[in-house]
Amino acid sequence: MRSLPTRRLAAVALTAAASVVALAGPAFAHVTVNPGAAAQGGYTAVDFRVPNESDAAGTVKLEVNLPLDHPLASVRTLPLPGWTAAVEKAKLDKPIKVHGSDVNEAVSKITWTADAGTKIAPGQFQEFRVSIGPLPSDADSMVFKTLQTYDNGDVVRWIDESKDGQPEPAHPAPVLKLTKAAAGEDAHGGVTASPSAGAHGDSADHTAGPAGAKSSDSTARVLGVVGIVVGVIGTAVGVLGLRRRSSGSAS
Repeated sequence: MRSLPTRRLAAVALTAAASVVALAGPAFAHVTVNPGAAAQGGYTAVDFRVPNESDAAGTVKLEVNLPLDHPLASVRTLPLPGWTAAVEKAKLDKPIKVHGSDVNEAVSKITWTADAGTKIAPGQFQEFRVSIGPLPSDADSMVFKTLQTYDNGDVVRWIDESKDGQPEPAHPAPVLKLTKAAAGEDAHGGVTASPSAGAHGDSADHTAGPAGAKSSDSTARVLGVVGIVVGVIGTAVGVLGLRRRSSGSAS
């Protein structure tokens, strides 16, 4: 007769632990830009980090739309084995000047398509690296609306823009925050000497601060979730031990 409450207590503890993990999981499942910040006016290399959220399908295509309200004159993709990158350009309504020359068109979209036999499988993620610049000097962020296609035909549209004071949307678009260049930096934000250096240049070091902070925050949240789960299970085990001792004393 005394085993029933004990079983119920164990079930409640396990359910609570599972709920904590389930609630924490979605916070890490968005498509994001990494690092999440870069200096205005400079060149940088960023990774579009794409997690596979489906338990039954794999990601086989990624479409990243680049904002044309702040066009980027230089956009270069880093080759990724198993994936083919296609770059689309659009005519600009108003040419932009880069290093003294007029630029009349800019990249509007990059599409990565998986080769046969390649996909981002359930439980996996992939990073798609791009060198971009010069970044706008008159904006504090850039939004990259993204579409993620699965091999079962499902398409997840990461296009919702977050607004201050409001809850994060279900499918937020990846955002690159732009910060003021530090005093004494050159026209390239002190990041790289040329657009071509963006893919492997010093940009990663330049933006390591914000990226590191974001990584540390994610790590802290993971450890916090693990701590809660361990605490719940530990409490349940302790209560079960007390009940068993009480049962032994009573007998």
